[in-house]
Amino acid sequence: MTPTLLALLGFLCWTLALLVLMEARRSKLVLTKAVPANGFTPDNAGLSPFMQRLARAHANCLEGLPLFGGFMLLAVVAGKSAVTDPLALVLLGARIVQSLIHLSSTSPAAVTARFCAFAVQLGIAVVWAVQLHAA
Repeated sequence: MTPTLLALLGFLCWTLALLVLMEARRSKLVLTKAVPANGFTPDNAGLSPFMQRLARAHANCLEGLPLFGGFMLLAVVAGKSAVTDPLALVLLGARIVQSLIHLSSTSPAAVTARFCAFAVQLGIAVVWAVQLHAA
C-alpha cells in the first residue's frame, strides 16, 4: 500500500474512531437515562464541553475529507501518487494532532496549536494542487 493510500485509510479510520467514541458516549447517556434517545443535536449542545469538542473534531474530519482525501484519491487514480506520497503521512499526522488538541482544550494556546496543525494540512493541499496540476 502506498503512503498516500495508507494516509487515506488512516484519515478514514481516524474519522470513524471519533464517531465510534462519540456514539459510545451517547449510548451510555441514553442507557443511563441521562439523555433521551432523541435528545441529541449534531453539535452535542447541552452536553459536556468534551462532547461538544468531540462533535466538532469529528465534523472537522468530515469537512476535510473531501478536500484532502480527494487530492489523495486523484493522485492514486491518475497514477501520480509520487506527488502525494512524500507528505501524505505528514498530513495524516497533522490531522490527528489537530483533533487531539481539539479534544483536550479550547485555551488560546491550544486553539493556536490546533490552527497550526490545520495550516500544515492546508499548506500540503496547496502544494499537492499545484504539483498535480503541473504533473
